[in-house]
Amino acid sequence: MMMISLTALTLLFACSPLQSVGVQDKPVLKVFLLAGQSNMEGQGVVDLDHEEYYNGGRGILTRVLEDPDIAREFGHWRGDDGNWIKRDDVFVWYQPARGPLKAGPLSIGYAVYEDLHHFGPEMELGWVLGEHFEEPVLLIKTAWGGKSLMKDFRPPRSGGAVGPCYEQMLSEYAAAIAGFEKRFPELAGCEAQLSGFVWFQGWNDMFVEGALKSYSENLVNLVRDLSDHFSEPNLPFIVGQTGNADNEGLWAAQEQATKWPAFAGRAGYVPTRSFLRKPEDSPNTGHGHHWFGNAESYLRIGNALGQALVELID
Repeated sequence: MMMISLTALTLLFACSPLQSVGVQDKPVLKVFLLAGQSNMEGQGVVDLDHEEYYNGGRGILTRVLEDPDIAREFGHWRGDDGNWIKRDDVFVWYQPARGPLKAGPLSIGYAVYEDLHHFGPEMELGWVLGEHFEEPVLLIKTAWGGKSLMKDFRPPRSGGAVGPCYEQMLSEYAAAIAGFEKRFPELAGCEAQLSGFVWFQGWNDMFVEGALKSYSENLVNLVRDLSDHFSEPNLPFIVGQTGNADNEGLWAAQEQATKWPAFAGRAGYVPTRSFLRKPEDSPNTGHGHHWFGNAESYLRIGNALGQALVELID
């Protein structure tokens, strides 16, 4: 006898065409576009504990969840059997720069590496969204390491050559929307609705001439162009502070973009500096540009982004 979980049944009915007085109504799939560079790609370490290469596992996910206080907040990722949880109401579509497409239920492993040893902000961000919305959620992650907003993500409104990452972001979003019903049969019959945009980028603009000075303007233009492209004039969006970079000029530019008058009510700035942990307490002691690979940092970043997005949408 085949068993179907209550959540799976809920999803099945949620994404099946509904009939009401002869009119067919498609239920909604909440879609969120995530974009950025290497920290959006995902550098949080799950379980690598080599003494030389990963500092003996200090700050990895399996270790931080041994802390009772952290476990009370994020222990939902481990099942009673010790395995990592896979949500059946939140899905991820991510095409790394190298390697095969990663698409499936939200869990660990949607990072830039071809393994299950890393994760990014999408994990806890997706959890928060999944807990909040009754509708199923799809995260489309578009991220490439070492890319600037001024050149690589440069939007059309900023003039000059449009950045290749801007164009690739739109291309990958289109591919995900066109293919989600085939990739996720449980979502067949749903109507994809872009419900929010999450931006987590900034490191490289500290090293491109003129990039910091124009960062706020470029970010405003990026959001305006995305809103036009998707015909979503009130598209909610969140900007995550590059809190691992000790650069108040960058932080101010990131926050300033969310204060543009026309964005009132649909933009949020998320401070993350307090989530930075000491290198000696982290697996990648020399990778400050990657939050030292600290799992708690990535959990808290994702949670803060998710909470801010939910508050904004509400």
